[in-house]
Amino acid sequence: QVQLVESGGGLVQAGGSLRLSCAASGSGIRTYAVAWFRQAPGKEREFVAATRQNGMSTNYAGSVKDRFTVSRDNAKSTVYLQMNSLKPEDTALYYCAAGRRVILSAISSFSAYDYWGQGTQVTVSS
Repeated sequence: QVQLVESGGGLVQAGGSLRLSCAASGSGIRTYAVAWFRQAPGKEREFVAATRQNGMSTNYAGSVKDRFTVSRDNAKSTVYLQMNSLKPEDTALYYCAAGRRVILSAISSFSAYDYWGQGTQVTVSS
């Protein structure tokens, strides 16, 4: 099992940057694919980005590609989400999730992940 704790959220002006962290305890994240999802009030949870176990393969939602970067440090059991050029529409509760058997075709599906953190709030003002 793995426990996930997100941090790094906050209030930022449009155009600004934030870096989110997802720290894993328990068995660590080396054998897990890890993804970021977000959920805005009144909206469904949506996929943001993911990194496979080796850290070499990453996937992004079209709305964040070229602005967000996901990375991982397996030695520290931490996954990061660097968010640049933030927009008001990026405002949401951001979650990280981990799964051991996430196939590529399901990388953006929340049902593919077994463990979830509690989320960290990101608010972007215009």
